[in-house]
Amino acid sequence: MHTVIVCPGCGAKNRIPDDKQHLTPKCGRCGNTLAGVPVSGKVNHLTDAGFHSQVEQAKLPVLLDFYSPTCGPCRMIAPVVESLARQYAGRLLVFKLDTSTQQMTAARFQIRGVPTLLFFRSGQMVDQLVGAVPQAEIEQRIRQLID
Repeated sequence: MHTVIVCPGCGAKNRIPDDKQHLTPKCGRCGNTLAGVPVSGKVNHLTDAGFHSQVEQAKLPVLLDFYSPTCGPCRMIAPVVESLARQYAGRLLVFKLDTSTQQMTAARFQIRGVPTLLFFRSGQMVDQLVGAVPQAEIEQRIRQLID
């Protein structure tokens, strides 16, 4: 197995073998260090401070899951979001933002209920889903986002 990391400098997709995860990865094209860069194929945790660099400047489309750890519907769709992150590895970055601790970004997008899924392309929000929606609905939005 491997992990896909998109270089923030040149946009190259780098496949890092799981047995090499302990090393500091570098981009195969430009040589930039990839430590701390969001990983495609996994759900990355996001903070208010990291929103600009990790979502607005992302080279790939982004799915951002606003959630609360005490929210039942959020826990229901968490495995779906994790599965979609693996399924769309290399084509989509997936983030989770805890609205109970990271309130600035939630306020910026006027998140009134969780779970809320926001879809970004080129740093701009292009779509939104509110509530525990079926996986097929989320996949349809992802396909529109990456096409």
